Amino acid sequence: MLESSIKSYYKKQDKKRFCQGDILIDVKVSIDVPIEWKQQEGNIVDYDLPYCVVMTQDCDLNWDFEAKNSGETTDNDKYLPTVLVCPAYQDESFYAGVHLNGWKMQEYKGRAIDKIKNNDEINRCHFLIGDSKLQIPNLVIDFKHFYTLPTTILYEQYDRVYLATVNELFRERLSQRFANYLARFGLPVISPE
Repeated sequence: MLESSIKSYYKKQDKKRFCQGDILIDVKVSIDVPIEWKQQEGNIVDYDLPYCVVMTQDCDLNWDFEAKNSGETTDNDKYLPTVLVCPAYQDESFYAGVHLNGWKMQEYKGRAIDKIKNNDEINRCHFLIGDSKLQIPNLVIDFKHFYTLPTTILYEQYDRVYLATVNELFRERLSQRFANYLARFGLPVISPE
């Protein structure tokens, strides 16, 4: 039996570009949205994400980075206008249902917490084990929550927000679980007549 060369859950990149599985900290983005999307006045939405994970495929991120840094401007086909990210919530606040300020979310207890930690049965969530050396707490991703954030704005923050990257083996599992959750069959809600 071959031993895996991947020995840790995370690694540090030195690519100076975003990679699939990057864990970002304290991302701040303001986006102009139509006024009808908001319940309050103004059309700027401020995203303040304490932790998030880059979900965009690594090949697309690489093509985007290379195209934007090649100096050629004749073909913009490889450009990504946005990067897909999922917020990651500290596990204890997620289990208590208080991870979104002002919203009361579902609480998890006992066996349900074990299922989340084992990435077992609760397909909506994915658990990322913490790493104190890299300042990563235990995190839970809720696949119902995801954002596309402007690539240019994220790159302006790269040096400040990059924390670590989920290693390939674990990143593939995360990516597959996310895709499976989004591709699940949605059953129609049938109202009684």
